[in-house]
Amino acid sequence: MTGLKSPFLTVPRFAAVPGLVHGFGRGAWTESDFLAFAEGRGLKTVIMRQLHADAVHRLAAAPSRKLEGDALVTNVPGFLLVIRTADCLPVLLVDEPNRAVAAVHCGWRGTQERVLEKAVRAMGEAYGSRPEETLAALGPCIGAACYEVGPEVRSGHLRAGFPAAVFAVRGHAPGADASLQPPKYLLDLRAANAWLLETLGFVRANVFNAGPVCTHCEPRLLSYRRNRTDPRRMFNFIGLSS
Repeated sequence: MTGLKSPFLTVPRFAAVPGLVHGFGRGAWTESDFLAFAEGRGLKTVIMRQLHADAVHRLAAAPSRKLEGDALVTNVPGFLLVIRTADCLPVLLVDEPNRAVAAVHCGWRGTQERVLEKAVRAMGEAYGSRPEETLAALGPCIGAACYEVGPEVRSGHLRAGFPAAVFAVRGHAPGADASLQPPKYLLDLRAANAWLLETLGFVRANVFNAGPVCTHCEPRLLSYRRNRTDPRRMFNFIGLSS
């Protein structure tokens, strides 16, 4: 992976795909910097209003309106699919044989709704993409040691089929003295979505980590939990230039 001195992180395996443009932006890379980057490569950016949900959009032509959702898929060259993050997990997908790509926004809500699975299935239905032939890159996100969530988040993920192993307990163990403060849980977003990819049939050797870097701990990245008043977001992107 490229270092944090670069405006964005890249994955060598993705960089080897002809005509593929991709990256996970860092904090100092402004929106104007990113848009100039896209324009310089003749690519049209597609930036959604992200909802922290599970809506997936398939692009066959330029959208006529601002899209709302958390995943974009396309096989059309010239689009740069964009996910903006500041703790949530960005996931980029590449189906090299069928020349198709996807960008997915995986916060805890989207993860619980299995938005990544829905994006993978959308690629299969639209382009014939096969999980065992698809590449996935997981970008920087808040690390498991820093991502405290309530018991309702854990129970929601367990109902959605995720293993308890993607959570750690902070505080007393469940079922201990009821007079103590209820436990908090630490969610590993990266592990949860890596598990989901594996259940879908992805080959482990085809799943890459751009980092792993914790956005909360790394000052050169943006973190909503570290600075809730900062409106900036990092730009994560993927597209086919030809």
